[in-house]
Amino acid sequence: MARPPTARLATRRRAGGAALAVVAALAAVLAAPAGAGAGERVLVMAAASARDAMEAAIAAFAPPSGARVEGVYAASPALARQIIDGAPAALFLSANPGWMDAADAAGRVAERRDYLSNRLVLVAPEDAPPAAPVADAAGIAPALAGGRLAVAETTAVPAGIYARRALESLGAWAALRGRLAEAANVRGALFLVERGEAPLGLVYRTDALASKGVRALWTVPADAHPPIVYPLALLADAADRPAAAAFMAFLLSEEGRRVFAARGFGTD
Repeated sequence: MARPPTARLATRRRAGGAALAVVAALAAVLAAPAGAGAGERVLVMAAASARDAMEAAIAAFAPPSGARVEGVYAASPALARQIIDGAPAALFLSANPGWMDAADAAGRVAERRDYLSNRLVLVAPEDAPPAAPVADAAGIAPALAGGRLAVAETTAVPAGIYARRALESLGAWAALRGRLAEAANVRGALFLVERGEAPLGLVYRTDALASKGVRALWTVPADAHPPIVYPLALLADAADRPAAAAFMAFLLSEEGRRVFAARGFGTD
């Protein structure tokens, strides 16, 4: 069955533009005037799924000496590749350990911690009930009713990798692998469901909580895929920068963890 034109077009645009979007965002941040007397600029590169929580953490942080903390958000592989290529970032929050390992192997990581956890949920548009009830993975295909399942790209993007592993372990991959609408990151998959371009999507619980356009139907069993862990790193170029270290310390503090916990992340 051919992919619906709207889903196909949206997916292609996101996949093709992911790396360029990161470059453009970096250029915009670095080109922005720092302001008279401004101190250190702390650039945080974070997984798209953590955008809302990271922006809230940035707003809650009182930077020292007038420093500015700014975020750039995209899929973890796109961010990791930019960091490996020398992007002037201070911190990196990856949606899985593998892409942090890649940055670490390239000598770009000074200090890292496992910071957050998450869950996968199946979502549908808020105002469009699924074609059939969904109580487990076997119920997804009947509920699609000819549509496609929105997921993040399943070979490199963490949310997509976790979704594929879950569907494989639950015996649903064979029935669904040809019925996917893959997006460049998990927020792209969420967008497809919010817009009604896909009847169902597998996204992080935190994305579902942040959206007013979807509702969660089913939570994927945690043991159906590897643990969803977000490592946080202070990058090598920022290891001796006080404001970068201060923001890292804030994120790891009880106050910083509360910001993320309030948006559905696990912080233990």
